[in-house]
Amino acid sequence: MTAPAPLRLEIERELAAAFPGREVAGVDEAGRGPLAGPVFAAAVSLPADAAAALAGTPWAEVDDSKKLSPAVRGRLAEAIESDPRCRWGVGSASAAEIDALNILNATHLAMRRACMDMAERAGIPADAGFVAIVDGLPVKGLPCPSRSVVKGDARSLLVGAASILAKTRRDAYCMAMDREYPGYGFARHKGYGTRGHLEALARLGPCPEHRKSFAPVRAAWLPGFPA
Repeated sequence: MTAPAPLRLEIERELAAAFPGREVAGVDEAGRGPLAGPVFAAAVSLPADAAAALAGTPWAEVDDSKKLSPAVRGRLAEAIESDPRCRWGVGSASAAEIDALNILNATHLAMRRACMDMAERAGIPADAGFVAIVDGLPVKGLPCPSRSVVKGDARSLLVGAASILAKTRRDAYCMAMDREYPGYGFARHKGYGTRGHLEALARLGPCPEHRKSFAPVRAAWLPGFPA
């Protein structure tokens, strides 16, 4: 188990003080590097007065999703989504949008969609009701003020929670891709460029979920396959 959740709310408290009257949300993405499937993002917010009650709850286990097993991520995602105090949203950008916009801009689009989904679920205007902590580098075009934090998924409880929702949603999508396009192994590698995935690309050619702007996919494009 990681350190108790209240020890990882310093950034949240700073933003809450700097933006009184707004709810603080964490925003993170999953799936920038794979060769196939959408990039996903999630936004998660908790009221400031809920922080004191988080110790001893599943929230105390929230961490960077990459440090957690699939079973733990799934359990925590369920706990986050079912917590009545929590506001959350998920957004994605498709492989086609990634090809059209590039992966950075598509990731920012997914993050904007996640913030808007959270605001719509909460019934709170995103531009006036929230301020966001974003993992990594600054993101342009979010519907609310934001602060970027390097390694935010390990330093911020809410960004860690967002990383879990983004990862579990993307993994579920990859399982569906595996059923729709058997032979590529999406259930195993989740679209990343593993040896098995590259061998399947060479054998089968890309499927409609592949990101044709990514070099390994371009290299595997078969004659006659629709571009």
